[in-house]
Amino acid sequence: MIALSNINKQYGSQLVFVEASFQLNPGEKVGLVGPNGSGKTTLFRMIVGEEAPDDGEVTVPRKLSIGYFRQDVEEMKGRSVLDEAIAGSGRLGELHHELEALQHAMSEPETSDFDRVLERFGEVQEEYEHLGGYNLEAQAREVLHGLGFEDDQIDADVGALSGGWKMRVALARVLLGRPDVLLMDEPTNHLDIESIIWLEQFLKALPGALLMTSHDREFMNRVVTKIAEIDSGQITTYTGNYDFYERERAIREANQQAAFERQQAMFAKEQRFIDRFRTHAAKAAQVQSRIKALDKIEKIELPKKRQVVKFEFRAPPRSGDQVAVIERLEKRFGSRIIYDGFNLVIRRGERWAVMGRNGAGKTTLLKMIAGALRPDRGQVELGASLRMGYFAQQSLDVLDPELTIIEQLQKDFPHDGLGSLRTLAGAFQFSGDDVDKSIRALSGGEKSRLAMARMLYDPPNFLVLDEPTNHLDLATK
Repeated sequence: MIALSNINKQYGSQLVFVEASFQLNPGEKVGLVGPNGSGKTTLFRMIVGEEAPDDGEVTVPRKLSIGYFRQDVEEMKGRSVLDEAIAGSGRLGELHHELEALQHAMSEPETSDFDRVLERFGEVQEEYEHLGGYNLEAQAREVLHGLGFEDDQIDADVGALSGGWKMRVALARVLLGRPDVLLMDEPTNHLDIESIIWLEQFLKALPGALLMTSHDREFMNRVVTKIAEIDSGQITTYTGNYDFYERERAIREANQQAAFERQQAMFAKEQRFIDRFRTHAAKAAQVQSRIKALDKIEKIELPKKRQVVKFEFRAPPRSGDQVAVIERLEKRFGSRIIYDGFNLVIRRGERWAVMGRNGAGKTTLLKMIAGALRPDRGQVELGASLRMGYFAQQSLDVLDPELTIIEQLQKDFPHDGLGSLRTLAGAFQFSGDDVDKSIRALSGGEKSRLAMARMLYDPPNFLVLDEPTNHLDLATK
């Protein structure tokens, strides 16, 4: 179906793909994995034609329909949530919006050429009905409900939604298109548990092919039946879910390590013979024969060890027994009551998880605790000797896009040595020349890692984390 053959891709000095090949067949459900910055998004963009390989070939059948869900959402306004979702359903979406425009034109008393508009309306309506268009609205509402929208939200202006909810609309658009191939970049970001469960069932029942990335290991395990790993410029496939891939990868690495050691022992033995008899005329023929034989042997490479986040952080200062006391908290947005007399006490050493449907007020609560949002009434009192570390998706906005990674860390910690900051960066998978990367060029996952490094380096004794694993690869998570 879709084939990438011997592709090469390079950005400056960074080699992304080196003679890499991959094939996506009809109906396959494939999970795409690899470290942040390894080329997963580049692979998606090459499949949809937004980028081309430097060498090699990308083959996509001409009549194949592809739906691509990505993390950067285009501007949405001037339509209802329902109409915006329907816009993604290909020809049906086009007909749906043309019907609306024609109906509006016919309702205008000053409409010129009314007969032509009426004739066109009949043509569009016939095609729309033939393609099953009158079921489209019901299908769109079903998908939007599955993704957590209430009826009043579905008929409201899409422009009033937050970025997270617009991501859901973008996801609904792609799903309603029912493409032959679905490319999905982190589809569970911004979804609550109920929506993730619904999406899982939808994707498992999808007749088309699926290629997706996800930071949610369990979601990946339940949906995909094949894994494609990008690592060191190569794409390796494994037939099984993510758990199978991890086991099989470990077995392959162990086998390669053993083969490497056996070959090195054989090389050493042969080299000892060559060194011993190199000057013996009687053994000259044997020595030359063994040298030629060694030159012809294909060298087994040592398995590449994946970097793991590892860093000895300084111990945080001890806080008071009561870390945060929340009393009679009230918060509303317009007529919508979020909190009404909410009370909570957080004590030293406790670990709280804030759960609830999207829109229930999880982020609102964390913002009020962190001091990023004021309650309407009530108070949040923080304890003695408290040093808070607050991480949210907005934390990425404090990074200066004009700086490099190491320059950002030097700006944040001017009294710490370069060696210590390089060690910190290395612990979060920014090693060697990576620290000289511009923040503007970093992926979402790389920015999240950098923001996390900044927060944890000067250790807080009270962590407030809002979706800290969004955009992180599975190894870092």
